[in-house]
Amino acid sequence: MPRHAILFLLGACLPLAACEPVAIALLGAGASTAIRYNLEGVAARTFTAPVDVVKAASLAALERMGLTLDSSSRFDTGETLFARAENRDIEVEIEPITKQATRLRVTAKGGSFFYDNATAIELVQQTGKVLDTELAKLSPTVPAQTPAAAGASASGSRISF
Repeated sequence: MPRHAILFLLGACLPLAACEPVAIALLGAGASTAIRYNLEGVAARTFTAPVDVVKAASLAALERMGLTLDSSSRFDTGETLFARAENRDIEVEIEPITKQATRLRVTAKGGSFFYDNATAIELVQQTGKVLDTELAKLSPTVPAQTPAAAGASASGSRISF
């Protein structure tokens, strides 16, 4: 009987020994996912617009989202805007690439280790919407053709199948 008990105990311990590497691997994967999420809590986009127009659109987007502008500071080639919500700290970096291209990078941080991708992405999207509206106001409008003029110019170049 003791021989069977020893074999039974060895047989029962084998699956447990195999669980340890699996558990360690899963724990490591979970930790790396959390670290990657924390490090990737940034939304960025390059806009085809001058830096002052992108800054104005960013400020309008901050206001539209109910965020309060705290301060701003300059860095080597651009400017960082610091804004706040009740439980979020927002950093908006505005950096000119050329006279007509500007990079916007937004970080939304809630607490010391939590980055809020959704808020950062929404701020970039709202900046884009404001920018589209402002650029549409600045672009010249093309007058619409009258139906008679459209028909006259198209009559000589009709293609039939």
